[in-house]
Amino acid sequence: MKKISLKGLKFNEPLIFEKSSSGKVGYSFRECLSNGSDPEEIFDKKFIRTEIKDFPEVSEVEVIRHFTRLSQLNYGLDSGFYPLGSCTMKYNPKVNEDIALLKGFNKIHPYFPEEFVQGALQVIYELQEKLKKITGFDAVTLQPSAGAHAEFTGLKIIKAYHQSNQDNKREYILIPDSAHGTNPASSTLAGFKVKNIKSGPGGYLQADTIAQVMDETVAGIMITNPNTLGVFEKEIDKIIKIVHERGGLVYGDGANMNALMGKLKPADIGFDVMHLNLHKTFSTPHGGGGPGSGPVLVTEKLRRFLPLPLVTKSREGDYLVISKSDDSIGRMKSFFGNFSVWVKALSYILEMGERGLTQATEDAVLSANYIRESLKNYYHLPYETDSLHEVVFSDKSFKDKGIETMDLAKRLIDYGIHPATVYFPLIVSGAIMIEPTETESKEEIDYFINVMKNIANEINETPDLLHMAPQISVRKRLDEVRAAKHPKLRWYKPVEEDEE
Repeated sequence: MKKISLKGLKFNEPLIFEKSSSGKVGYSFRECLSNGSDPEEIFDKKFIRTEIKDFPEVSEVEVIRHFTRLSQLNYGLDSGFYPLGSCTMKYNPKVNEDIALLKGFNKIHPYFPEEFVQGALQVIYELQEKLKKITGFDAVTLQPSAGAHAEFTGLKIIKAYHQSNQDNKREYILIPDSAHGTNPASSTLAGFKVKNIKSGPGGYLQADTIAQVMDETVAGIMITNPNTLGVFEKEIDKIIKIVHERGGLVYGDGANMNALMGKLKPADIGFDVMHLNLHKTFSTPHGGGGPGSGPVLVTEKLRRFLPLPLVTKSREGDYLVISKSDDSIGRMKSFFGNFSVWVKALSYILEMGERGLTQATEDAVLSANYIRESLKNYYHLPYETDSLHEVVFSDKSFKDKGIETMDLAKRLIDYGIHPATVYFPLIVSGAIMIEPTETESKEEIDYFINVMKNIANEINETPDLLHMAPQISVRKRLDEVRAAKHPKLRWYKPVEEDEE
């Protein structure tokens, strides 16, 4: 068994503001000092900050150490394991960043004439073609900035399709309880009403349930497959048939495409619209490392509704921009979209190749099931149905010890591991959602498994350790509700009692 250690970093030294003492300086201007000038006189006044009173007076080395410490407090994939379920926080190859920074990519402007940016247009075109081949769809827009933006775009396309058929009674979207959390909001913003659909006891949708609610008022259904439990929708073919026979469209939330890539083309089984998250499946930065990108893919009958501009290729081999269409839903973002993200995604796809992309799926599924099998006797598994790229446990087995999911999440910090996703999906009470992805080594996953087993033992033997977690961190446990409602984003000098 791999050795378990408390790997967190504890910083007890005072903050830079607390080190301040009158007269300390972090600069030396000999010429100014020798003739008695004030060093501040050599600076343009616009560079001198005056909005912070009692600005700390510290030495240069203290400034350097302060900002170095701050950088070390950031936790990311370059620091360690980041097992957030649903979010697919996997390693991004650094070479992709280098390619995106090539002068031909980062020194251009969208107002340049087409003939001057043929290379950039080729990147857009080739990425479109690769994504179509991977998913089986006929057309794609790269404009949306992220998953939720893509959902909104896809739903606007669905609305436009029904309106073009004068089928204006279709005002509802069916959304399963195992869907991604943004689906209901995206539907509402697109002008639809939502009908929530309960999953069956196996954690997947049942065709009979859809048959009961699918009528002429329903525009379509949004399905995340595999869903947020990591479970493949076993009755998906029956569900798609029911929706299509009754005039609806099927939207595929492709946030979990990293469980299907190279194994299944969603368009082949009947999906009409689908979005992908390049910042999940195709290894471009996610979250704070963004921006993201959420291409929307459609079948031929929906091509005419795609937002503009689109990039195509002439018979002569030139890359052209299509900017006019009577049926388009309109522009979803200024210019073309997040171009640098596309460069990184195309770089990843080209480097991986078809076999590499398939192996990424296989490894992600293998890693998640390895964790599932290793921990199922230590943590409650709410669904026995086979899972794919992620696994969901719950806090049911240790609630009688006074321990909840949040306690477990905070204890992981002490072992130098970012907490998994907690309390989602909502259909699992006290959910602990883990997604290892394909980029973690077996050694790292083994360490995580051993830590989880160790925490399970702590729950039984010394539960107060979890109540007090995290201990090895720059801050103890925060009041998260208060922190969210009343964040302190800058330093203020503490008020002395005699100043009150």
